[in-house]
Amino acid sequence: MTSNKNELKNRLREALNVRNLKPIELSEKTNIPKSAISQYLSGYAKPKQDRVFLISQALNVNEAWLMGYDVPMEKNSFNNKSLDFSKFNNISSVKTQKLPLLGEIACGEPIFASEDRESYIQVGTNIKADFCLRAKGDSMVGARIMDGDIVFIKSQSMVENGEIAAVVINNEATLKRVAYYKDKNTLILKAENPKYEDFVFIGEELNNIVILGKAVAFQSNL
Repeated sequence: MTSNKNELKNRLREALNVRNLKPIELSEKTNIPKSAISQYLSGYAKPKQDRVFLISQALNVNEAWLMGYDVPMEKNSFNNKSLDFSKFNNISSVKTQKLPLLGEIACGEPIFASEDRESYIQVGTNIKADFCLRAKGDSMVGARIMDGDIVFIKSQSMVENGEIAAVVINNEATLKRVAYYKDKNTLILKAENPKYEDFVFIGEELNNIVILGKAVAFQSNL
């Protein structure tokens, strides 16, 4: 079965009715504008995949079902049974939060990090971060940060030597390991890939450097 706008419109209406939710309440639960919810319900527009995920989470329905595929509506409806996860000592429930995805950050040469406040990443509440960026390039592979990974950043203007930070250089952003030598007034930004040279800044050159924050975690797709 092929998903389409009209099928999603019908499934969204059905889910709202089953969960006894109003469109404004769905908007509040997902942070998706009410105007966008109205467009989805009218069939005028179809949500992007990240918003389909947020809506399915808020309505507690199967994401594929919401998109119009021939699968059960309920998430845990296989054999009409629900697993009791408390029986498994190596499984814990995950509480999630949404963090704004601000764009791409270079793992290599610096690039402009755009601020797209419409995009959010769902992550566990154990991640103590303020925003996240998508890594681009291969300069941090030694730290297991690959091209396309999501890097979570805790906002702070200073980091300890040896920590990985999101750093802005002349209005362009990069992800590097930081080493600052106060006695020499020198900052070195190190890659985690031997094919990249260090960035070295001395004296007044430091006036063009801004630390956005410390990298505290990253997320890779399987």
